[in-house]
Amino acid sequence: MKQLLDFIPLILFFIVYKIEPRSIELLGQSLTFGGIFSATAVLIASSLLVYGALFIRYRKLDKGQWLTLIGCLAFGGLTLALHDETFLKWKAPIVNWLFASAFALSAFIGDKPIVQRMLGHLVELPAALWLRLNMAWVLFFLISGAANLFVAFTFDSIWVDFKVFGSLAMTLVFLLGQGVFLARHMKGAPVSLEKNKE
Repeated sequence: MKQLLDFIPLILFFIVYKIEPRSIELLGQSLTFGGIFSATAVLIASSLLVYGALFIRYRKLDKGQWLTLIGCLAFGGLTLALHDETFLKWKAPIVNWLFASAFALSAFIGDKPIVQRMLGHLVELPAALWLRLNMAWVLFFLISGAANLFVAFTFDSIWVDFKVFGSLAMTLVFLLGQGVFLARHMKGAPVSLEKNKE
């Protein structure tokens, strides 16, 4: 449930982005609603609300949630302050590449790679497989960042659609493939007939 809340700001961003920009009167001020800049403001506000609520509820945020929130505030803030969507286009690639760097460095720093810290309570794997799985995450984040960058600066008319649906589809396909790989290693998983015969 907690992970699903991470998608709320992105979905709200998409909805507001798709609204044809129009002027609305609010507290005596004329504001534009719809399009990239109001969508960015909604992204920042909803991220603060979602992550603030998670922080209040659980008394902490995961490192990935902190990174996402800081990226949203920094790149979204620059987009609004300078009225230039280029900054927001760089958010997904840079955040993905920071995740890739963290996963890569975790193979050399600390006693376990990040993926083992995330899934070690569910899955038993030899150290070499943990490292391979961790490298798969590194490659996924590198490719995801590159794909977001390519689409954002090559296909301007669909980059928000890709940011929301393309990135989500890539993530689901990756997680599904990982799930198939990990299923046989789940703690408490039934032992195959071949192993029983040995």
